[in-house]
Amino acid sequence: MRRNTLFIQILGIAGLLVVLGSTSSIIAQTTEIKFVDRPAVGSSNVNYLSNRKPLEPLHFIKLPVTAIKPQGWLKRYLELQRDGLTGHLGEISAWLTKKDNAWLNTGGQNGWEELPYWLKGYGNLAYILNDLSMIAETKIWIEAVFKSAQPNGYFGPTTIRNGKKDLWANMIMLWALQSYYEYSADQRVISLMTNYFKWQLTVPDDDFLKDYWENSRGGDNLLSVYWLYNITGDPFLLELGNKIHRNTANWMDESALPNWHNVNVAQCFREPAIYSMQTGDPKMLQASYTGFNLIRRIFGQVPGGMFGADENARMGYIDPRQGTETCGFVEQMSSDEIMLRISGDPFWAENAEDVAFNSYPAAMMPDFKGLRYITSPNEVISDSKDHSPGIQNSGPFLAMNPFSSRCCQHNHSQGWPYYVEHLALATPDNGVAIALYGACTATLKVADNKSLTIKEITNYPFEESVQFVLNTSGEVQFPLYLRIPTWCKNGNVKINGVVLSAKLEAGKYAIIQRRWHNGDVVTLDLPMELSLKVWQLNKNSVSVNYGPLTLSLKIKERYEKLDSKATAIGDSKWQEGADASKWPSFEIFPDSPWNYALQLNGNNPLQKLKVVKKSWSADNFPFTTASVPMEVHAKGQRVPSWQIDKYGLCGVLPDADALTDQKVEDIILIPMGAARLRISAFPVITGKEKNK
Repeated sequence: MRRNTLFIQILGIAGLLVVLGSTSSIIAQTTEIKFVDRPAVGSSNVNYLSNRKPLEPLHFIKLPVTAIKPQGWLKRYLELQRDGLTGHLGEISAWLTKKDNAWLNTGGQNGWEELPYWLKGYGNLAYILNDLSMIAETKIWIEAVFKSAQPNGYFGPTTIRNGKKDLWANMIMLWALQSYYEYSADQRVISLMTNYFKWQLTVPDDDFLKDYWENSRGGDNLLSVYWLYNITGDPFLLELGNKIHRNTANWMDESALPNWHNVNVAQCFREPAIYSMQTGDPKMLQASYTGFNLIRRIFGQVPGGMFGADENARMGYIDPRQGTETCGFVEQMSSDEIMLRISGDPFWAENAEDVAFNSYPAAMMPDFKGLRYITSPNEVISDSKDHSPGIQNSGPFLAMNPFSSRCCQHNHSQGWPYYVEHLALATPDNGVAIALYGACTATLKVADNKSLTIKEITNYPFEESVQFVLNTSGEVQFPLYLRIPTWCKNGNVKINGVVLSAKLEAGKYAIIQRRWHNGDVVTLDLPMELSLKVWQLNKNSVSVNYGPLTLSLKIKERYEKLDSKATAIGDSKWQEGADASKWPSFEIFPDSPWNYALQLNGNNPLQKLKVVKKSWSADNFPFTTASVPMEVHAKGQRVPSWQIDKYGLCGVLPDADALTDQKVEDIILIPMGAARLRISAFPVITGKEKNK
């Protein structure tokens, strides 16, 4: 009896192997995978509005604002944003008070850029989370915009700068209106924008886009013109497109920028690429690449995807202790997303991740109830003192303060909502692309108006596996694009547990073409490895990366609570009755040594670094020193000459291979996005260990 049972078991196992082999064979026969630099644009998406001729076609098409619902830590981040500064700024910011607000009341004094800055992120956050109270608040301001429309087409406050109407704040509000239209399909948006752009066409060139901000940022106006053209097809909009470009600052110079303001650079280098959609001139698209690289050749020799401009870049100030405004982070992320749609180049997705994961999180308090103006790759004090001229700005620009930095105080709101909106994109061939990875559920149309829901399950970038569960009403054929990061050397793709035979090509998109079934599961494995980046212009300092994450020295952070009103920047304003005790400011000081050189082996520099995975935090928020789910154990030696300098800042990097007779110590590195005090560009010590 036992022999018969064993025989049956063997037959069962053999049968299972046959079934598995058959399944693998079927998947291989019915699935095509290939690799491309970017999606082709020879066809036109039948489900979503894209660029209308004669505009050049987009490589990726953004879905409506409500199509993607974040999950996991991304959802938690948006909830913190809702419960923190973004969601409650209307209760404390004087610029958002409804009393005497220029966007609500004719002749009102408060408003200008602050209200639309906040609203364009606040509204999108409301739509994504489907928060009804926030949506109602958004509509109050949107209705006021409609009410402000004048017979000649102009809308909004009449702000006069240098004798001319200032159009910069209106550019921002146009973006808020576009998102509202995606949410509501309210045709009043189309009418208002059409009439406003007709008015713009009547303004003489001598009076058009001449003020500093609007002149630098005309590309934002241009993008809205093309958005409307794709809906209405009105020919006058292309005439206006030409007018906007010729009156916008020249961001096409190969050797200079119109100005070196960090937000302008992060926001405006994209203007030639935007205009290239109308001209079809590849030199204009290339000009945006040139502008991106130009500032990074000198000031971008630092980790985190940005550049060390403080507010305005200055020659001689290129050390990683120089930083970027919080506005600069979110505008760079937005530029990356726009450039991704225009060019299809996976480079822009990678840079968006670099800024989003490594630079931006540390600019905010963990509870999203305060932010600082300047955040740097090497930053070991975050206080309310004036550190100029060590940083370019004069004032308390390093403290975490909810009332300070009125531009960033309001403009930060766009960062994560816009990022979430780009987690899934439509493609010209009626497929779907995942270029940015993050847990979410995306609902969209593929093929010929077929419904698809993709549930993305992952803790990326703190996890190497990304799983997609596809839900359809029946069989449907469409291409699925997955970006393969440049740092991924040995990844693979599985469909329903079966590994596809093709080897993944880093830096490209894998296109999986097959007839998909309800419940199909695609698993993308992206093994992460440690790597080094050498910053030659900054004394051959190094940064350690783990996949898309850049690592920082783990510094013990001591938070000291202060009165926000007493420590705010000079031009800060808050509403009458705002309770500052509920919105404290914080200074952050190091309670452990920070002046370490990283010890690396000469032939195998990363040999002694060890990756340690930790359990996922119960609060589902990985961007604090306590909750970050991975760390790297390394060796370092203190550099006694590297100290706080006369400006109260982290001293500039010591020379490469700085002499030190200090003992070798165990140090811990963590993702720099979780480190509000950090050293992420290290001097290097090579050679034999000193005695412990």
